[in-house]
Amino acid sequence: MVSSDVEALDEGRMPLVEHLRELRNRLLRSAVAILVGGVVGWVFYEQLFELLKEPFQSSIGRLAEDRDLNAELTLGGIASPFTLQVKVALVAGIVLASPVWLYQVWAFVAPGLHRKERRWGLIFIGVSSPFFLAGIGLGYLVLPKSIQILINFTPSDVSNLVQVDGYLSFVLRMLLVFGIAMEIPLFVVLLNLAGVVSARALGRSRSWIILGVFLFAAIATPSTDPITMLFLAVPMTVLFLVSEVIARLVDRRRAREGEGSYDDLDDDEISPLSSRRDPEDERPSTLDD
Repeated sequence: MVSSDVEALDEGRMPLVEHLRELRNRLLRSAVAILVGGVVGWVFYEQLFELLKEPFQSSIGRLAEDRDLNAELTLGGIASPFTLQVKVALVAGIVLASPVWLYQVWAFVAPGLHRKERRWGLIFIGVSSPFFLAGIGLGYLVLPKSIQILINFTPSDVSNLVQVDGYLSFVLRMLLVFGIAMEIPLFVVLLNLAGVVSARALGRSRSWIILGVFLFAAIATPSTDPITMLFLAVPMTVLFLVSEVIARLVDRRRAREGEGSYDDLDDDEISPLSSRRDPEDERPSTLDD
């Protein structure tokens, strides 16, 4: 069984059972990393809560000066403080473990690539985590404006008592949406490297993809205000255009090296990846090369 699996890997094939076992292992490692990060988030919960509460406090401070508006965070229910801490710790774990689970995504896809293309993994890992954290940072910067716009709809002479769990759900969703959105262009490049998406297909669908980006930003941002939507959609659009340029460079390199350009293939035509092998790929390699 082991020898047949090795031969299958050398020939560019992997049995379905091996794929499922590999996926399970990658998911398990990601879950353990998130759990460890969650423990760290649990330990530093008070500091994290103060950080998450700051956008609300700064927004309410400005509204209190302009409109004499009374708004404050409240807790309701005996179990609310506990579930609140669990939620914050879990999201902290996802953020802290982002280098690990992003690497696991790449490592799962890498065996299907040529050895030269696997070297992009170093760039992918080096860029994906900063992009994810930069997206979270951008979301945090626009939070005060989004909160101020929404709270400003409170009628005069009415106090707005905001449930803390609802507020944190809003904030954490906003941060994760911004973080994940910054990863989408990187996954476009990853799909191109894997031969799933060609540069020509991206170019043909560019206008629809950009429209989809703006629709995604409008739906995914919890505040639904146009300012927050633009803060998410514009960077995503720029990153997508950059990813399209990278995909074109990759396809041209493949054409120069005799693999054939994906731009020359019809949508239902078999790619040259299945018929041509990189000589360096004939040597056995591990999944983490």
